[in-house]
Amino acid sequence: MNFELSDEQQQLSESVRKYLASHYGFEQRKAVIASPQGQSDAAWHAFAEMGLTAIALPEADGGFGGGAVDLMPVMEAFGEALVVEPLLDGIVAGRLVARTGSAAQRAALLPGLADGSAALSLAYLEPGRRYAQVPATTAARSSGAGWVLDGAKSVVVGAASAARLIVSARTQGGTSLFVIDPRAAGVTLNPSRTVDGRRVADVAFRSVQLGADALLGAQGTAQPQLDEALDFACALQCADAIGAMRYAHEATLEYTKTRKQFGTPIASFQVLQHRMVEMLITLEQARSMAILAAARVDGAVDADQRRRAVSAAKVKIADAARLISQESVQLHGGMGMTEELKVSHTFRRLTTAGQRFGDADHHLERFASLD
Repeated sequence: MNFELSDEQQQLSESVRKYLASHYGFEQRKAVIASPQGQSDAAWHAFAEMGLTAIALPEADGGFGGGAVDLMPVMEAFGEALVVEPLLDGIVAGRLVARTGSAAQRAALLPGLADGSAALSLAYLEPGRRYAQVPATTAARSSGAGWVLDGAKSVVVGAASAARLIVSARTQGGTSLFVIDPRAAGVTLNPSRTVDGRRVADVAFRSVQLGADALLGAQGTAQPQLDEALDFACALQCADAIGAMRYAHEATLEYTKTRKQFGTPIASFQVLQHRMVEMLITLEQARSMAILAAARVDGAVDADQRRRAVSAAKVKIADAARLISQESVQLHGGMGMTEELKVSHTFRRLTTAGQRFGDADHHLERFASLD
């Protein structure tokens, strides 16, 4: 497998990194997190202008027809800079609309996502059901020409800033997807902030009245598309973690070269050299698995091959994230836990990366079930 970026991917990666270096530094990021909204409108529109929100959309819908491999360098850059804007969640929601929506639904929702004017977010997790992807407590029933939705979703990233939510619900025949205005009557958002600074919300639906055009695709047929979209998201979450791990390793290596004990840099101590090498090897192994997962998401011969590659990558990335984040903090000493040091924030990013879209235990169990 060729691990090198194409010329176009390299140019995009350099553009994203250049923007983040000049407009999304550590102090600027802290100001964004502390703001009432918890994300930067300026950064979001800059991402849209660079085409990031449109990369994975079909060309027929105003996108670039890209896949997970094309987005990998973007997500690595986001992980390195600890970007909190919900780009991944918008991309995944848009992917579902593009694959299940009618021409009218795609025309109504995807241009706003592509140009940054109307974000989307996916609501699929349910309270008390861990990583279950099949909805159970959120249900929709037909009512006249439309639908009535009841239930709840948890940890919906970017819910408060989204123009529309893509919500999975149990209907007659199976899983269905609905387009819902988060400000509609009967919808209640309980916002909070994750340990790594992202804004999320638990969303409750109480007798929410929906029109017939709220349903994406045919009733009861959405579970395969939802499963594929979440594997796509998981593969890109792995890429985000690779970027964060790379920063943690590089920052720790630089610190050990400058921190002195007994009059000499601690990087000269053999035991610390062994630990730094283990971090690097672990990072490279994890990156290889992340690339394989992205490639399988884009071109697997069947769903099981895709699931196997994604779960294997997530198990490796979760373990690698734990080792590298913990080593980076320990080798920085007490200051590694302070708010003032980016390494501590990277530790939090990698902690949540191990949980998003299923933790190591969840994916190990799924991997075993596919053999």
